[in-house]
Amino acid sequence: MKVTLGTLKGKGDELAAFLEPRVGTKPSVSGDSMEIEDEGLRDGVKPRDVKTYIKRFLFMNGVRKKYRVFVAGKELTIQEIVLGEESEEEKEKKTPKEPEAVEDTPKAPEAEPKEEEAKAPESEKPEGSGEKPKKAAPKKPRARKKKSEEP
Repeated sequence: MKVTLGTLKGKGDELAAFLEPRVGTKPSVSGDSMEIEDEGLRDGVKPRDVKTYIKRFLFMNGVRKKYRVFVAGKELTIQEIVLGEESEEEKEKKTPKEPEAVEDTPKAPEAEPKEEEAKAPESEKPEGSGEKPKKAAPKKPRARKKKSEEP
């Protein structure tokens, strides 16, 4: 079974030490990949289980949200997640800076009546509005089925 570490290759030895008691054999680390001998695996350990162990290791090191683990047959790949910083910059470029000019337009007075309408229901409340709202009555317990006596 092969595990491609990607940018996590600096922690390959730690990952190998973490996986050893779980898979039953010590994985050999070389560069940015790790080999786990299929003959040395404990019975019942599947690539999907190794994926779960790797995810646990990532969580324990506090980098789980930065990496994804993919399984393809007997090959696992640990890939760093590229955050959408570029897309945020593109959104800022696409968003025009014209809202300031929109505020100066006559549309602003139209917004004021809406606020007054929103305030009107508050003033219509009775004076005792400071009280907590009433809770719904609790449900009554279901009637138990009668046990039928068999002759």
